[in-house]
Amino acid sequence: METRVALVGIMVENKDSVDKINDLLHQNAEYIIGRMGIPYSKKNLSIISIVLDAPSDIISALSGKLGMLSGVSTKTIYSKLPSA
Repeated sequence: METRVALVGIMVENKDSVDKINDLLHQNAEYIIGRMGIPYSKKNLSIISIVLDAPSDIISALSGKLGMLSGVSTKTIYSKLPSA
């Protein structure tokens, strides 16, 4: 199956959504290459970067589910070329 490398940027403004975020990421752990989280307490915000190698529909579904959570915003950037 053809996969793409993508970066999902996540802004978390509602700490109550953290458990749901972690559950969604755990469900897709097989596709995650790396994860970086940065707490920004001055603005009561957390920034999370997730790098995935997954089919496009998996990436889109994950980004969409994350973005539907309360106080969570996402943006996804795809590599230009699919992975073999």
